[in-house]
Amino acid sequence: MQPQSEQITQLLQSWSQGDPGAIEKLVPLVYDELHRLAQRYMADERPSHTLQTTALVNEAYVRLVDSSHATWEGRAHFFGVCAQVMRHILVDWARSRQTQKRGGDVSSLDLDEALAAAKQPGTDLVAIDDALQALTAIDPRKGQVVELRFFGGLSVKETAELLKVSPETVQRDWKLAKSWLRRELS
Repeated sequence: MQPQSEQITQLLQSWSQGDPGAIEKLVPLVYDELHRLAQRYMADERPSHTLQTTALVNEAYVRLVDSSHATWEGRAHFFGVCAQVMRHILVDWARSRQTQKRGGDVSSLDLDEALAAAKQPGTDLVAIDDALQALTAIDPRKGQVVELRFFGGLSVKETAELLKVSPETVQRDWKLAKSWLRRELS
């Protein structure tokens, strides 16, 4: 591990043990990576989206700090959870937007590959979230693989370490999950 990764892991452990100062030391170390993660999410949104990248990072930070006492397994786990929180923020925003517009601003899905839809600006993020929740209900690990690989940007190796499975299992789950989601969303 790199020295900064080790420091992040130590601060996450301190935060898990209730050290309130750990989060203040952690934020400067992880902010740039969280901002890149948020930029990746926002790049997939339509240009007129009212939520900005920095606001997404800040909202995720608030939700993480306000959440119940978390036990962090390490850097990969933290960023996986951050990705999940950011996705939920955007889905909540999209759901409220659909309620306000009664579906008038929702675009239809044109899928070439299961998750390619999430890469297209203005895609129905709610439909993707609903499909991912359905997959997770059927097979929680495959849902976690999608969450960590696609939304969290983790590598196969990082995902395997976090889920305590082999990289081959992650690749197999990833392939099956994409096929299942493609069918579910089309």
